[in-house]
Amino acid sequence: MMSSDNKNPAPPAAARPALRTLIVDDEALARARLRTLLGDCRAPAAVVIAEAGDGAAALKQLDGVPPLDLVLLDIHMPGLDGVELARVLHQREHGPAVIFVTAHAAHAVTAFELDAVDYLTKPVRGERLQQALQKAERSLKERRAALGAAPVVESLLIHDRGRAERIPLPEVLYLRSEHKYITVRTATRTLIMDGALSDLEARHADRFVRVHRNTLVARAAIRALDRHDDGQDGEAGWALRLAGLGEPIPVSRRMLPAVREAFREQP
Repeated sequence: MMSSDNKNPAPPAAARPALRTLIVDDEALARARLRTLLGDCRAPAAVVIAEAGDGAAALKQLDGVPPLDLVLLDIHMPGLDGVELARVLHQREHGPAVIFVTAHAAHAVTAFELDAVDYLTKPVRGERLQQALQKAERSLKERRAALGAAPVVESLLIHDRGRAERIPLPEVLYLRSEHKYITVRTATRTLIMDGALSDLEARHADRFVRVHRNTLVARAAIRALDRHDDGQDGEAGWALRLAGLGEPIPVSRRMLPAVREAFREQP
């Protein structure tokens, strides 16, 4: 006969979501050790989404995947080091929590000035890493509660001469593939970024429409679709006029039906 204490067992606690994590360290063995240690962590657990060997590669990883919860970050790396990467992440309202993992204790003060949730020195012990994950989880909950339902503004990450800048997508009028780069045009600026136009089209199909094999245009910026003679082939074609931009944007014949549809959908 069962004991009366077991008649109404308490329901299991709700599963705590794993922290989606990026490991950044220029030493492959150090990344492998962290991945192993994370595999043993629970409450919260962590799942490694990506790895990077330097700060620049880490920024590309962060820009190429859905928002992450946590970055485990070494300090001394070639190029963009851990401190500079943390400065970039510190500017992001919805950026990931940062835990420094380094062989050097000299940067601890700087780390906490940048709101790092913890500072671990190598070799990292599993128990200490678990404690750091708990701090990261608490920090993320507090930040997200403070932000409430504030919308996340999507952006493009632009690297220029060792400096990283985020351009809000609502400011982008068009994206044009030119040689190995993409021109990003706003009403006031022209910037250059690495990447593939097809990737941006797939990721932001609700925001941009392809008007030419090398050009995506912001749907919200479309103001008129006009006949246009570029003086090259002797036959008038079509071009878009965009809000905040004086130059017409040529539309290829193949893309014309999709552009007309996008224009009809404009409020």
